[in-house]
Amino acid sequence: MLILNKTARVFFKPSKRKVDGFLRSFNFHPGILFLHKIVLGIETSCDDTAAAVVDETGNVLGEAIHSQTEVHLKTGGIIPPVAQQLHRENIQRIVQEALCASGISPSELSAIATTIKPGLALSLGVGLSFSLQLVDQLKKPFIPIHHMEAHALTIRLINKVEFPFLVLLISGGHCLLALVRGVSDFLLLGKSLDIAPGDMLDKVARRLSLIKHPECSTMSGGKAIEHLAKQGNRFHFDINPPMQRAKNCDFSFSGLQHVIDKIIMQKEKEEGIEKGQILSSAADIAAAVQHTTACHIAKRTHRAILFCKQRDLLSQSNAVLVVSGGVASNLYIRRALEIVTNATQCTLLCPPPRLCTDNGIMIAW
Repeated sequence: MLILNKTARVFFKPSKRKVDGFLRSFNFHPGILFLHKIVLGIETSCDDTAAAVVDETGNVLGEAIHSQTEVHLKTGGIIPPVAQQLHRENIQRIVQEALCASGISPSELSAIATTIKPGLALSLGVGLSFSLQLVDQLKKPFIPIHHMEAHALTIRLINKVEFPFLVLLISGGHCLLALVRGVSDFLLLGKSLDIAPGDMLDKVARRLSLIKHPECSTMSGGKAIEHLAKQGNRFHFDINPPMQRAKNCDFSFSGLQHVIDKIIMQKEKEEGIEKGQILSSAADIAAAVQHTTACHIAKRTHRAILFCKQRDLLSQSNAVLVVSGGVASNLYIRRALEIVTNATQCTLLCPPPRLCTDNGIMIAW
């Protein structure tokens, strides 16, 4: 706790008066006895300020979230100091909204859980500082949460998934395969050796200037690629998935990004347009990069399933693959994974889209 306090002070420390005022805004109910433990979860690891109140049976009593997507679309990507400032401006309101929606006063909480890693240091510091102030004022237990472990266990909020199960976490900041053997027992099988798939798709979308496309102007990069890919022909470009001969379960996406950059440069020369203008072949490029990404993710996941089954780490008859993270909401990639699970007699489970992206519910749960 001492280390956490020192870390938090480096980034952001709300004033004691501000926190006291926040707590006084609630009505306390000293006569009410709650049968279940109730946890406030706070998430600020990247560009979403989120909070939720969840009880130990999985009931979501209240939640709130503030997305910074619109701001970061205008700047062409997430700028850490900008994200930090937006978290500072919104965290008190978001926590207050989550508590108000739950009907729970701060004094009735059993504990406060907060993401402490991994993520953007400046963003994490805002949530950590605010949480530690609440913990100090309310004299409640503090639970530090690993962001990726929270994603991995979200499925157990809505499905009675038994341990062990395989989890694939794919997002804008992460890509990993792990065997989940218990609530805090994970065996890492593979991870990205460079950038995450969501980051790669965002960069391709920026290189294609899809924010200027009338159908994609309000979408994140990954969403824009998925939307435009429906109109394109992936066969117009022949791109080999990365790491086809690698005898492991790791991923790589930077090489694919480099290949796509070269294709875009070539098409710009052919069409006689400058960088920043929209190519007539943008939809075909989007379809090709999405397909290659899906193939790469599916093949590495297939290796992980076979590895686990050969070593009896997963059940032979009713193994479960859980896919979560922002990229898990891409339906094309999800269909590729369905082909893999059908071929290996596995069950594919995905949290609903709102729980695939960053949220306070998974932290509290």
